[in-house]
Amino acid sequence: MTAMEVCLLLAGVLIVLVIIGVRVAFATALVGMVGLFSFYAFEKGYPLDRAFIITLKLAGQVPHSKTESHVLALIPTFILIGYLAYFAGFTKALFEAAKRWVGWLPGGLGVATVFATAGFAAVSGASVATSAVFARIAIPEMLKVGYDKRFAAGVVAAGGTLASLIPPSAILVIYAIITESSVGRLLMAGFLPGLVSALIYAALIILMATMRKDMGPAVKGYSWKERLVSVPGTLPILFVVFIIIYCIYAGWGTPTEAGALGAFVVLVMSLAKGTNWTQLRGALLESAKLTAMIFTMIWGVLIYVRYLGFADLPGAFAGFITGLDQPAIVTLLFILAAYVILGMFMDAIGMLILTLPITFPAVIALNGGPDVSYADSALGMSGENCAVWFGIIVVKMAELCLITPPIGLNCFVVAGVRPDISAQDVFRGASPFFIADVITVGVLIAFPQIVLWLPNVLLG
Repeated sequence: MTAMEVCLLLAGVLIVLVIIGVRVAFATALVGMVGLFSFYAFEKGYPLDRAFIITLKLAGQVPHSKTESHVLALIPTFILIGYLAYFAGFTKALFEAAKRWVGWLPGGLGVATVFATAGFAAVSGASVATSAVFARIAIPEMLKVGYDKRFAAGVVAAGGTLASLIPPSAILVIYAIITESSVGRLLMAGFLPGLVSALIYAALIILMATMRKDMGPAVKGYSWKERLVSVPGTLPILFVVFIIIYCIYAGWGTPTEAGALGAFVVLVMSLAKGTNWTQLRGALLESAKLTAMIFTMIWGVLIYVRYLGFADLPGAFAGFITGLDQPAIVTLLFILAAYVILGMFMDAIGMLILTLPITFPAVIALNGGPDVSYADSALGMSGENCAVWFGIIVVKMAELCLITPPIGLNCFVVAGVRPDISAQDVFRGASPFFIADVITVGVLIAFPQIVLWLPNVLLG
């Protein structure tokens, strides 16, 4: 067998391992090590014992050499910001304000949940954490006024996905690391698409609640005074968002330093608000657990990525894509359709770090290469802009797998927090939002300036 045939065989083995339930981190590390061993033993002709030693050395060195970068420090700081905000009560205040301002709309509490999750996403960066938090805060409020439980759970599960797109986003940071793209430009690029996605979610909720009035009744009775009184409770989160954005925009520091500053500001505000040691300990432990899970996945995939580089599968796939006799946009749509299918069997982060080493070079090549100008590109954007635009598109596609069966992690999280609502009911409630996400992706493909305008204006 040739090196490429072995690579394709191992890729199939990896997909099977993931489908049968092996953790992405362990499956990718195992397949990567087998691939490296086969490459050195059979392709290079090294003695088996020497090939085995080289494989072990690479398996130990690659994760460290790639993850010692200070950029990865963004992930734990962003996650810590979200958990500190939750334990300090800032999240509940955000939902209360949204409820008072938009609760009068059909499905108003659902709309309030979407806007509140969007606000929390701007300080959290973790979809799972966002879904877990609002399953505790928003679902009881919706059920109290007569919301359909499937609808209420689906809104929370779908709203949680906004944390994947709205910065600070852990997935965007992972995308930047794997593709060696600009973290700052990606974080800036996520704002407007995140807002568009939230507005489309809100429009869908209003439409569904209008068609079935018993699904999501409006909540009325709040005076203008009560609405205005709720605004100060949102200021801590808005202040942290401003600090992070301005720090990057003004050049005070790198995105990593901006994240650290944001975490420090939230810590000070939470202590000033009266956060006790038990709450602080809870925030630190939850942040550590989620960070460890993400880092372990990155380490495993990096071993596999090193093997892919030796076998040149990304280059071969890019050559195949650019050689297809069809418009670039059609090829792109086929790639995105593949993400929809993969998303049914893999979690968002695992899917991205597994596929990006192959799909990213292909899309950049499809557009004309990393240094292509706007005039010569196939997708109508420069190479640098294409990297940012594809990052937002592919992260939005990754959001789909958070609410689609059988893996939909956000749906299982909501069901875990609310034992009275089955996972099946959560999936059913979230299913209409799949259509909303498809619409959002279509809008971002048709109008790429929604993605590119803010980073180009702020960062050049």
